[in-house]
Formats: sequence, C-alpha cells, structure tokens
Amino acid sequence: MSDLRVVSTPATGTSRTSLFVNGTFPRRRMLVVLLSVGFGLFLSYAWSAKFVDTEIGTTTANALLGHDAHKTPIAGIATGVVFAFVTGLAGSFTACNIAVFGAVGPMLGELTSRRDRFLHTVRPLGWMAAGMIPVSAAYGALVGLVGTRMPQFSTASSPAGTLSARSLQSMITFGLIGLVMTVLGLAAAGLLKDPLGPLSRRFPNAPMVLLGALVGGFLIGRPYPLFRDLFRHAASTHNPLYGAAAFTLQSLGNIVVMSLLVLVLTYALGGPLQRWLSASPGRVAAVTAAAFLVAGVFTLVYWDVRVLGRLDYLWFPTAPWNN
Repeated sequence: MSDLRVVSTPATGTSRTSLFVNGTFPRRRMLVVLLSVGFGLFLSYAWSAKFVDTEIGTTTANALLGHDAHKTPIAGIATGVVFAFVTGLAGSFTACNIAVFGAVGPMLGELTSRRDRFLHTVRPLGWMAAGMIPVSAAYGALVGLVGTRMPQFSTASSPAGTLSARSLQSMITFGLIGLVMTVLGLAAAGLLKDPLGPLSRRFPNAPMVLLGALVGGFLIGRPYPLFRDLFRHAASTHNPLYGAAAFTLQSLGNIVVMSLLVLVLTYALGGPLQRWLSASPGRVAAVTAAAFLVAGVFTLVYWDVRVLGRLDYLWFPTAPWNN
C-alpha cells in the first residue's frame, strides 16, 4: 500500500479542515483519482436501470408490501406513508442512491473503542439526516401544494430526439449533485482547496449537513417509477403535510441500507478495518476521495452525458444489455 502514504502539501496544509479533508493525502493521489474516475465512468456505462429499478427495486417493494407496488393504486394517506418508506428502502440501489455511498469513506474513523466507533458513526448520520429532512419535507410540501403542475407529474412522452421538461429537471438536479461530490473528492485527494474549510471552522458538522441536503435533493429530479407513483399521489391529495411526511420517509428509507453498511464496517468489523486505516494516515483520505469521486463521476455522467448520448447530442457508448 505504498501508494497511499502521506505527504505534506503546502497548498492545502497538513491540518484537518473538514470531515472530508483530514489534512493528509495519498502520495500517488493522481493514481487514486484516475482509478476512481475510471470506475465511475465504467459504472455509468454498465449500469442497467431496468435491472436495478425493476428486478431489485420493484421486486423488493412488491415483497415488502405484499402486492404489485406499481400497479396497485395508493389507497389513502396511511397507505401512502407506508408506501413511501418501503419504496425508499427498496430503491436504495437505484442510480440516484449510488451517490449516498460517497458518505461511507468520511465516516470511517480511527478510534479503537467499540463505543467510540459507534458514536463516531451515529453522530454524522444524525447530522446527515438533519440536512436531508428539511429538503425532503420542503419539496414534499411544495408537491402537495402545486405538484400537478410540475414536470415530474406529467406522463407525456417527448418527441424522439428531444428532452422533456421532466428529463431536464433530472439532468440539472443530478448534474449539480454529481459536480459537488466530484469537487469534494478532489479536495479529499488534495488536488483542490477544501471548499468547506472556512464553513467547517465555524460549524464542524456542516459537511454532513450538506451531504444530507444532497441526498434530500435526489427527490427533486428522481425518475424512479415507484417514486413517481408516490409523487403523483402526493400531488393529487393537495395536502402539503402529507407530501412533507411522505417525502421525508422516502429519503429516510433511502439511507437505511447505507447506514447499516457503515455501522457494520465501523462497529461489527471495526477492529481489522481500523488497524488497516491507522497503519497509514493517508488511507482514510484515499477511501474518502475514491468514494466521492466514483459517486460524483457516476452521477454526473450517468444523468447528463449518457442521456445526451442516447439523444445523439454527443457520443457515449451503450452497453449491449442496455439496448
């Protein structure tokens, strides 16, 4: 692992500036960046929305709800609340939520006590929820008020070779999210100045709040079929309180799997992992940079470049199983 040893960098300093930038960087940072970007590009090429959304997401939701989640109408507000959380959980591995796993790296600390590791993980998750819930709730309330006039409500097909308003909304939303995560990854690798440094000096938990806000923002552009079913039901009720509650539960369901994964890595399997991380100070930085870069590049390329490629605005390869 000599490629992950630490060097001081005058331009960025050697002290922690935020949760995502710990002041030590991989020696072969360009190798970390190139491998991460390459994997993000491959993932955007290979990702099968049909397989993940239908075979995993819809099948899981059907099993949890006990009926066809997509074809069975949402009967009322109580049913909608259950539907929101279950479909959020079932959609954990959709193309939107792959970005959530960018949060795994920053939460892998170097504490040896199991209690300390547990608290070190739970606290950032709490701050992440604090950033996510207001965004989800606000967007849900907006949908409850005016959702029937929003692009996500429409089921109309756009003419061949053109972008619908719904597609544009998704591209703008996920393009911005992907760009932010890519910048955070480059900062964690030491190639950019930490953009959250000044804010983190005043508010140390600001990075996780920002990450939570990005996760909440997934709903603004999300085309996942089961989420669109929830969107249309919330819009049709014209009830902003229900919209806020349902969208919040959808987002909470989205991060359950990621939260459990982080807890397993840092708590149940924490000993060997922590020893490996603490053996070289740059390893946490490498994991953090790689997680953000893979998630950021994938999100940006999958939702913007690949969509434009499908419309022949530019060239992007299509995997045979996605034809």
